[in-house]
Amino acid sequence: MAKSETTKYRLAESIKQCMKTTSVDDITIRQIVENCGLTRQTFYRNFLDKYDLINWYFDKLLLKSFEHMGSGETIFEGLKRKFDYIQEERVFFAAAFRSDAQNSLKEHDFELILEFYSDLIRIKTGHAPDSEIRFLLEMYCQSSIYMTVKWVLSGMKSSSEELARMLVKAMPARLEKLFTELDVLS
Repeated sequence: MAKSETTKYRLAESIKQCMKTTSVDDITIRQIVENCGLTRQTFYRNFLDKYDLINWYFDKLLLKSFEHMGSGETIFEGLKRKFDYIQEERVFFAAAFRSDAQNSLKEHDFELILEFYSDLIRIKTGHAPDSEIRFLLEMYCQSSIYMTVKWVLSGMKSSSEELARMLVKAMPARLEKLFTELDVLS
């Protein structure tokens, strides 16, 4: 692992430790760097702010689930894998999802999943989603994020498999049909 990656993971571990006792909005850069023995300058060489750090760590944890969905796995399998990662890092996600600040994890997750689904459609069909599909994708992704946050903040009472199954069932019919056709094309 490159030195910059190691540094980023040290900072991520530090913010995870801070999240155990302090809300994300109240965590300071000073706390993060003092906790892991790095300097503010090192922090800012790697991240714009604490939300950039949180979003970077989120990307590292969840991009693998999206990669798998793009390589022949179904939407259900990819979502289940995503929720499994979230369960493994429940303290991190519970703290991160409580923040509504600009550049928050909720907004980042929305942008990431919307881009993933749009790219999947573009790759499989050869063209970008039309305006109706784009509207349905945005609505579905916002709802999906809302339900994911609710699941995390309410203590993850249902399994990752159950949440994934419910989100697939809630998919608008046109999207479901499109993704079913895309799964067959893979």
